[in-house]
Amino acid sequence: QVQLVETGGGLVQPGGSLRLSCAASGSIFSPNTMGWYRQAPGKQRDLVARITEGGSTNYADSVKGRFTISRDNAKNTVYLQMNSLKPEDTAVYYCNLHRTFYAMDYWGKGTLVTVSS
Repeated sequence: QVQLVETGGGLVQPGGSLRLSCAASGSIFSPNTMGWYRQAPGKQRDLVARITEGGSTNYADSVKGRFTISRDNAKNTVYLQMNSLKPEDTAVYYCNLHRTFYAMDYWGKGTLVTVSS
């Protein structure tokens, strides 16, 4: 019903920056929250940041001050600006859309971010 496509991943040196994008299509009900999760090798999938349609945000402590999440409701697109990247940020980053009153989650296929010195 909802399709999410992530773009923008790649290889970057420590201290560098990347901007991820996720475009949603299909039966997108409101209200909803969109966000980014990541899964490093051998670890569970954890929240990076999320944002409501009204612009309320929530960040993992590990990325506060370095990452910024934003969204364009007209384009059904969420962005993640990642600055001052660290090797610990290396992971597959997944886009998520959560329907607030339906308890339904949709996931993208993920985009790989590699921070290598």
